[in-house]
Amino acid sequence: MKFSDIIGQKAVKDRLVQSVKDGRVSHAQLFWGPPGIGKLALALAYGQFLNCTAPTPTDSCGTCPSCIKSARLTHPDLHFIYPTTTTKKIKKDPESKLFAEEWREFILTHKAYVDLNRWYDFLGVENKQGTIFARDASEIIRRLNFKAYEGKFKVMIIWMVEKLNITAANKLLKLLEEPPENTLFILIAEEPEQILTTIKSRTYQVKIPRIDKDDLTKALAAYYDCRIAEVSDISSMAHGNWLEALRLHDNAEEEKFHFHNFQQWMRLCFRKSVIELIDFCANINGIGRERQKAFLNYGLTLFRNALLSNNGLSELVRLTGDEYAFASKFAPFVHHANILEMVSLMEEGIQQIERNANAQILFMDTSLKVVKLLQVKP
Repeated sequence: MKFSDIIGQKAVKDRLVQSVKDGRVSHAQLFWGPPGIGKLALALAYGQFLNCTAPTPTDSCGTCPSCIKSARLTHPDLHFIYPTTTTKKIKKDPESKLFAEEWREFILTHKAYVDLNRWYDFLGVENKQGTIFARDASEIIRRLNFKAYEGKFKVMIIWMVEKLNITAANKLLKLLEEPPENTLFILIAEEPEQILTTIKSRTYQVKIPRIDKDDLTKALAAYYDCRIAEVSDISSMAHGNWLEALRLHDNAEEEKFHFHNFQQWMRLCFRKSVIELIDFCANINGIGRERQKAFLNYGLTLFRNALLSNNGLSELVRLTGDEYAFASKFAPFVHHANILEMVSLMEEGIQQIERNANAQILFMDTSLKVVKLLQVKP
């Protein structure tokens, strides 16, 4: 991957390139920031630039043998460690090297814009959580004891380093502090506060910001081959997250469905229209459990944005035009005196649906409680 393939992040790219030009490449770096902003993509572009045999002043060439292998994730001096768990294929003692083929396919398919949930879904691990095990740490030590095969640097990328367990972390401490010559560790994290202090203190931290709205809008327009105006609202709602922008675009019709139904639901509750609420709940009963859960999750999003609007924080509201207009009118009825109970109702509803509750009865019960909560004065 080249720096030019990455959406936005010009300041970070310039800083990484300059560190190479100045010969000031820190041997252990922590790239951290929220999901969907290109942390792994930046790490791959950085590693490719370091080992490129014919770099330009601002990027790798993309055509030399080293770049071609790096782009395919097959360069012998490019190594990865990432969270794993048992699957149908690997039933015992999981570790990164056993999932190398799946990892390459996953990263190349998504062009390195990935997150943990998508990785777990790709592996088909259902509700299991991944870990970076002591076995992975031993493999890192083994690989990095060898000299570089082809490149100037051995690049070890540890993705989602907050999933490193204590035993694995303790094994890596000395190596992170005194790595072999021409070795670069790039640690990637979304929740740096969960990383062990002993690990974090041995790294140079690079905070990756959210993608600039204009850069995100242009990238979306190019990706979907459409006009910028068509994706401007999505770009605003995605808040600098490429993965969220893709999700919003691909689920645009579903989001409209949730909005129109939630708007109708709240209006019926406000008017105390019990007969119409009975019909509404009967209709919701027929949309399926996953859509019912998504509908209640959408309600949580509307409550949050209404509360922000009600407290003079409209600049933080991430909604489309019609949603924004509704949230602004709805905002006075969502306040400190009822918000916790409103949120609790939605969350409890999701849990009850997961436990196979009768959706029609559940939504009617929730509706009657919402009727009361909307009458509460701030």
